[in-house]
Amino acid sequence: MFTLTEIASLNDIQPTYRILKPWWDVFMDYLGLVMLMLAVFAMTMQITKDQVACLPCVEEEHCPKQNMANATSGSCTAITTPLPTKDQPNKVDKEIHTTHQQTALATEQFASQAQPTGVKTNLDFQQYVFINQICYHVALPWYSKYFPYLTLIHTIILMVSSNFWFKYPKTSSKIEHFVSILGRCFESPWTTKALSETACEHSEENKQRLPVTSSVPYQVSLEGKDEDSNANQSTPILGDFRFSADKPISEVPSSMTILDKKDGEQAKALFEKVRKFRAHVEDSDFIYKLYVAQTMVKTVKFMLILTYTSTFLSKINFCHICEPDMKKLTGYEKFLCTHNMAFMLNKLLISYMALILIYGLTCLYSLFWVFRRPLKEYSFEKVREESSFSDIPDVKNDFAFLLHMVDQYDQLYSKRFGVFLSEVSENKLREISLNHEWTFEKLRQLVTRNPQDQQELHLFMLSGLPNAVFDLTDLEVLKLELIPEVRFSAKVSQMTSLQELHLCHCPAKVEQTAFAFLRDHLRCLHVKFTDVAEIPPWVYLLRSLRELNLIGNLSSDNNKMIGLESMRDLRHLKMLCLKSNLTKMPTNITELSPHLIRLIIHNDGTKLLVMNSLKKMTNLIELELHCCELERIPHAIFSLINLQELDLKSNNIRTIEEIISFQHLRRLACLKLWHNKIITIPSSIGQVKSLESLHLSHNKLESLPIALFALPKLRHLDVSHNSITVLPPDVGLLHNLQHLAINSNKLESLPKPLFRNTKLKVLCLGHNALTTLPETVGQLVQLTQLELRGNCLDRLPAQLGHCRMLRKHGLIVEDHLFDTLPVEVKESISRETNVSFTSGL
Repeated sequence: MFTLTEIASLNDIQPTYRILKPWWDVFMDYLGLVMLMLAVFAMTMQITKDQVACLPCVEEEHCPKQNMANATSGSCTAITTPLPTKDQPNKVDKEIHTTHQQTALATEQFASQAQPTGVKTNLDFQQYVFINQICYHVALPWYSKYFPYLTLIHTIILMVSSNFWFKYPKTSSKIEHFVSILGRCFESPWTTKALSETACEHSEENKQRLPVTSSVPYQVSLEGKDEDSNANQSTPILGDFRFSADKPISEVPSSMTILDKKDGEQAKALFEKVRKFRAHVEDSDFIYKLYVAQTMVKTVKFMLILTYTSTFLSKINFCHICEPDMKKLTGYEKFLCTHNMAFMLNKLLISYMALILIYGLTCLYSLFWVFRRPLKEYSFEKVREESSFSDIPDVKNDFAFLLHMVDQYDQLYSKRFGVFLSEVSENKLREISLNHEWTFEKLRQLVTRNPQDQQELHLFMLSGLPNAVFDLTDLEVLKLELIPEVRFSAKVSQMTSLQELHLCHCPAKVEQTAFAFLRDHLRCLHVKFTDVAEIPPWVYLLRSLRELNLIGNLSSDNNKMIGLESMRDLRHLKMLCLKSNLTKMPTNITELSPHLIRLIIHNDGTKLLVMNSLKKMTNLIELELHCCELERIPHAIFSLINLQELDLKSNNIRTIEEIISFQHLRRLACLKLWHNKIITIPSSIGQVKSLESLHLSHNKLESLPIALFALPKLRHLDVSHNSITVLPPDVGLLHNLQHLAINSNKLESLPKPLFRNTKLKVLCLGHNALTTLPETVGQLVQLTQLELRGNCLDRLPAQLGHCRMLRKHGLIVEDHLFDTLPVEVKESISRETNVSFTSGL
């Protein structure tokens, strides 16, 4: 026999799950416990006291009508009970014996009135016991015997159904994880601090509201653009562009922002757990379906129990007629039996039906609640209204259903849980932890001097921008890389020396006062991005900007997304660099033509087809078109009358017959055609009299035209990394030549007129096939760099000592060749000097 404690353990659910049990589930658990106690009580009573007592009757026509009628109606006037044995003298036995005697006497009286049929015999005690047992199984209805057991089984099934979703493997793990996370979020110190800071912000914002000044644009609308027409565009940069500065956040008392390091790490872990749990649970609605299924099973079970139980209620009677087919043994065909537990079982059954009815009504209510509204959607609208965390997302599927169940327990849980769904809350936590870790002293140690002798700070892969950065008032260059959340607060106005900013994959937001400062002080901006939408919108409003570098994906489908029409506000922009994959020159770039003087396009190997927009940019001084897969020099370039430097590096140019057209560009001083596939240089290059620097390295040249050496202003000539075998003697005509690079070719000898160019400072002859170096090299008195490594030289001329400006660091040659020089020459070249020399232009 099971004890009540052992059976009650079937309904034992971990106390932590109570937050997922609404009032109806709790009520049904209590009802189930009462039904369980009722079943155990009925079973105990039935096992200990359930008996029948049978009285033999004569045939029906001779039986007392009153007794038969009473037996049929369920009441008796005469009953019989089993006789005890002689060796059991007790009070009950005496009563039974007395009853037997009375019954025998009544039988004799009845026999004297009517002649009985059958065998005349007196039944002894053992026969009564035997008849009672037979009639218990024959005459007594099965429901009277098994009602307590059925009640126990039904109750156990209902209890299992109520808590099945807590035990089923596919749901129990998710529920356990959810309850664990929910409890930690509820008790996390960060939850309290985040809500406290929210309350503080609300109070401070009400007290201190900054007035809107005309110098800070809350909304900048472009002319000729309609707001409605641009609302459907794919990017907010186009058309009607809105700039809403974030509200400045007031200073929070230090006592509120201080968070223990351990608590901060636990809060970060909770944010990560909530993010992963949401991604895992929101994909399915299995928990919801299982809960609905178990509720429907309980409802069907209630209807089934109530239906068949009500039909058996009338079967439980006190009196029953039994025909055990024992006439040959006892002489009687019928027996009038009494069931001593009938009254108790009848009352218990009525109580059980009342409990089942209440249980069923509760099930119907739970079904009504489940289907009354969509439980697979959960909105944090009220939480967003009551707090500053306006970005708390709505959830769906099983995640939403679990939160609905929690709300039935206490809505405070979901409100506090929403803090960990908010990115704003997570960013605040990161900001607090970041500010504790990155102090002013630590940042000051990272400040370095760049090649331009500027104070520079490079921050890489932080969770945010530390507030201590704004205390570096003398910082000139700030580089931020792979920082997911960059926020410029009003304190940036302290950085009066800041002129250059790098944002490498760093979405940046600015507050109202911070934007006003950056707009008036920032001079150079570098933005590296993956998608054009990552470019901060406020970039296009920096009216004092001089240089803008955009590095990222700007394919042909996204050309319009560059937002160049918004750049008209960049009134002082002088340099624009686009490192992307354009297929055509944006037409709106001509709007920058009045003030843009330098344009750089690095196209990453994508062929640039259309460049007609360049014709209108007549004020351009420098133009770079790198990796644009150009096969010829674009004709649009010949319209740039003010062009001084043209760089067509790393293209696919094979012929430069159009070079004669450069004679119309009278200011063109530098032409860079390096890293192409040029085979020959046309003689028309001699018409470009203004050239001072010509770069033709990394091509396929085999010879140099005589006309090339007729350029009177040429000072820098680079034809390295080609296949040139002979250097014409006409090279001596370049009297202004200061830099000559002809290394990595196939030269076997050098013409003596080369050394008449006494202004040469840099001469690169490395990696050729030279066997001797003429002694006339001593005429190059201004030579500061001489490269000879990689040739077939066996000695160096002693006349190198006449090159008074040449030092050992500028003489690039093998060590064994340097040792062939006389001792005094080596000492002269090796001596140090305080004079600094330039190595090129």
